[in-house]
Amino acid sequence: MYILDIEELAVTYTKDRQKIRALKDVSFQVKQGESYGIVGESGSGKSTVLRAICGLAPQSHGSILVGQKPLNASRDFDFYRQVQMVFQDPYASLHPRHTVDHVLSEPLTIHRFDDCEARVARALTDVGLGSDFRFRYPHQLSGGQRQRVAVARALILEPQILLLDEPTSALDASIQAEVLNLLDRLRAERGLTYVLVSHDLSVVAHMCERVMVMQHGLVVEELTRQDLQARRATKVYTKALLAATLGYRADEKEKPQ
Repeated sequence: MYILDIEELAVTYTKDRQKIRALKDVSFQVKQGESYGIVGESGSGKSTVLRAICGLAPQSHGSILVGQKPLNASRDFDFYRQVQMVFQDPYASLHPRHTVDHVLSEPLTIHRFDDCEARVARALTDVGLGSDFRFRYPHQLSGGQRQRVAVARALILEPQILLLDEPTSALDASIQAEVLNLLDRLRAERGLTYVLVSHDLSVVAHMCERVMVMQHGLVVEELTRQDLQARRATKVYTKALLAATLGYRADEKEKPQ
C-alpha cells in the first residue's frame, strides 16, 4: 500500500512578474515503511516537493494523497499528526530564545496531549540526549545535538511520515554519520516512512531503498538502491551525479536522451 501518492504535481512561482515552473508534473509513490530518496543539484526542485507536500509551496495542479486521502489546499491538525518535516539547518529551525523543553512541549500543547512530561523525556532518550539537555538553549548545543532535537520535535507527535530536507548537509562528516544512523534506527524501531532529499547520492544510497533523480523541476529517472550500487543509471545526468558524489567513473560518454 502506498502511504504517499503524488501524481502530476506542479508548482509555479511568480517572480518579477514572470512565472517560474519549479515542478513540472512530478509523479511518484512511496510505500508504507519505505525510505525514499530525492536527489538533484541545487535548483532541481527536490526541496520544493517536500514544501508542496507540507503546503508551503503553491501547488498549481496535480494531486497529493497521504494514506490514500487527498490533501486539501490547507493542512489541518490531522495532517501534522501524520506528517512532519526536518529541515536542513538545525540552528535556524529552532527558536534561539526557547529551551529544548519548550521546543518539544509546544507541539504537544497545540495538539492537546496530556502526558507532556513523559513524552518530552522519552523523545530526548530516543534521540540519544539525556534529561540534562532539557533546559538548554540552541546556542548551548552542538550542530549534531541541535539536529537531534529537531528530529525529536518531528517525532514527538508520533507521525507516520518524516520529510527530511538535507538533514545532515550542515553537519561535519563524523556527525553526519551519527545522525544518519540515528534516523536508520528510529525508522526500524517505529516503522516510519521517510522521504529524504539530498544532493549527495552516497547519503541516499545508505538510507533509501529507492531514489528519484530530478533536474530543472522534472523527474529524470527512478532507481533502486541495487541500481545505484551496480551503476545501472540510464540517463546522462544521473551518471554525472554518480561520478561526482560516489566517485564512480562514467562508463562512457553518451549523447543526451
